[in-house]
This record gives sequence, C-alpha cells and structure tokens, in this order.
Amino acid sequence: MKKPGIDLRARTLNFALRIVRMYGCLPKTTPALVIDKQVLRSGTSVGANYREAYRGRSKAEFIAKCGDSLREVEETGYWLELLVEGGLMLGTKLAPLRQECDELTAIFVTIIKRSRDG
Repeated sequence: MKKPGIDLRARTLNFALRIVRMYGCLPKTTPALVIDKQVLRSGTSVGANYREAYRGRSKAEFIAKCGDSLREVEETGYWLELLVEGGLMLGTKLAPLRQECDELTAIFVTIIKRSRDG
C-alpha cells in the first residue's frame, strides 16, 4: 500500500497552525469561548491523527486513523461555519480556512476510498 507523501503531513500541520492563530483572534464572548475550544481541539487533531495513520502498523490502522482525521476536519468545518453564521467572525476572514477544510475533506475521502479499494 502506497501512503500519501510527506506534503500532507506538512499541510495538516500548517492547517493546525492557522487554527491556532485564528483562535487568538476570536472575540472573548461566552459563545465564542465555547466554540473556540472546540475548533482548536478538532482543528489541531487532524494532523495528529494523520501522523498516527502515516506510521500505522497495518492497512486497517491506516484507514481507521485517516477516518479519525476526516471526522476531525469535518467537525472543524462545522465550528468554522458556526462562527460565521453566529456572527462571531466575518465570513471573509474564515473563507480560506473553510476552503482548506473542504480540500482536506476531499483528500481524506479519496485516501480512505483508495486504501479500501487497493
């Protein structure tokens, strides 16, 4: 089984760093304080789970950990959407992060599908 290259490890790390920087810019209102911890946790977990998948001992472990990454990136997308729809951050500020969520979702779906089929 051929695993995706190191560039996805770097990309998910960069995504986590962008989430950390965004976290520092969120307003300190009660709703934002609840959401910000959720988005920080899920957004930084994407890469951590992928690192575990990358070093997985079996194909099944690789697929399972990629599935964890997929769930975390989809959850992050939800929290980012909630920040915008709840009026806590401007959509234009979060558009690049939301786009990256969409792209990472597509990547992980493809990895999982190809790994299961191959």
